[in-house]
Amino acid sequence: MLNKGSKLNSILTGSCPKCHEESMYLDKNPYHIFSIFKMHDTCSHCGTHYKIEPSFFFGAMYVSYELGIAFSVAAFIISYVFFKSDLKTSFLSIGLTLLLFMPIIMRLSRNIWINIFIHFDKDWKTKI
Repeated sequence: MLNKGSKLNSILTGSCPKCHEESMYLDKNPYHIFSIFKMHDTCSHCGTHYKIEPSFFFGAMYVSYELGIAFSVAAFIISYVFFKSDLKTSFLSIGLTLLLFMPIIMRLSRNIWINIFIHFDKDWKTKI
């Protein structure tokens, strides 16, 4: 499931979507806020350009919105249904969840967005 070649591997690890050999990001830790968006320009293994066009990652905002909704629904269900908290506390848990997971949501949205357009190529070494 998380083997090289699967989209899920590239999305969760932030690795190059074409070869899965290296991280796209200069700093793998998304909680280093000042370097959260700093990426390599190209993959040092297969030469894939990560910024396909100017402002390419603006499209990741749409994915980020959907991920935010998914995290919010999960936080609400966990808080309201499982812990039986009141409505006010449940909505507070949504806000805290979004605040705590914001760096992860930002990275995941970029990873998902680039994986929509660039696909794994098992023969990338022969095409260099």
